[in-house]
Amino acid sequence: MKVLVTGGLGFIGSHTVVELQNEGYEVVIIDDCSNSSEKVLDGITAITGKRPLFEKIDLKEKSKVEDFFKRHTDVQGVIHFAASKAVGESVEKPLLYYENNIGTLVYLLKELSRKSKSSFIFSSSCTVYGQADTMPITENAPVKAAESPYGNTKQMGEEIIRDTCKVTEGLNAIALRYFNPMGAHPSSEIGELPIGVPQNLVPFITQTGVGLREQLSVFGDDYPTSDGTCVRDYIYVVDLAKAHVVALQRLLGGKNKTNYEVFNVGTGKGSTVLEVIKSFEKVSGKKLNYKIVDRRPGDITSAYADTTLANEELGWKAQFTLDEAMKSAWDWEQKIRS
Repeated sequence: MKVLVTGGLGFIGSHTVVELQNEGYEVVIIDDCSNSSEKVLDGITAITGKRPLFEKIDLKEKSKVEDFFKRHTDVQGVIHFAASKAVGESVEKPLLYYENNIGTLVYLLKELSRKSKSSFIFSSSCTVYGQADTMPITENAPVKAAESPYGNTKQMGEEIIRDTCKVTEGLNAIALRYFNPMGAHPSSEIGELPIGVPQNLVPFITQTGVGLREQLSVFGDDYPTSDGTCVRDYIYVVDLAKAHVVALQRLLGGKNKTNYEVFNVGTGKGSTVLEVIKSFEKVSGKKLNYKIVDRRPGDITSAYADTTLANEELGWKAQFTLDEAMKSAWDWEQKIRS
């Protein structure tokens, strides 16, 4: 069975390709390599023993999307990761984000709408909840007005998919709202490789630990949390990748209850920034150079998932601890800098 993974050379996409190939799926990757590298194919091949098909396509080029689906009529499932994802950049370049994250989604759904049957998994985000009123966050929590164009593209993306599923017989979709992915494959063949300054906490920690960054800034220690720093739900990327596979299997097996479903994907446990730093110090045996600075505009106090729905409906549960995920991130960082 052939599955298309857009953005399949990216951080979460590449780990999902590995899990799909481990389950026996034939995978074809579309990636424009704007935030990734074709070298990732070598890592996927080293882990699975099989090289996925790869086409370097910019999904903003509608004619190329149409051409792809004409040539690959046997694609039965699509997992859609390809998107721009830097919150700060989205504020500076909103039109780039709306074109790249919304336009490409529309082109994909148009092609899937022409098929008699298709399954679509959307890479969504807990950003749709904003600062939720209660913790942990369930799927019934209200979607709040987005703080950034990036967050807005995730909200709009979900709405576009839901509206399309309402009027398209044979199209079934699941949006996975994930929390804070981290870590690397245990083989250290693939992992998170941010271009430029990392946007996420964990690669900034590991880059500081390895000496690439001089110091980590912790934004605020006066939040109403156990130690004053922000709380997030950090999920190991391999656990997250497996959630995409079981979600796809749910659709392909006709187990979905409606033609559009939403699931939170997290650990169900919140960790403060200082707890994440302590985890790094524990697994690496190194003291991290960090300083407390002023709060950063737009940061919410706390966000962690209620994963009951995914646990019960998908039969999926996060297996790895924060320390285990952090160890994989540190192993990967050391490997790529050696």
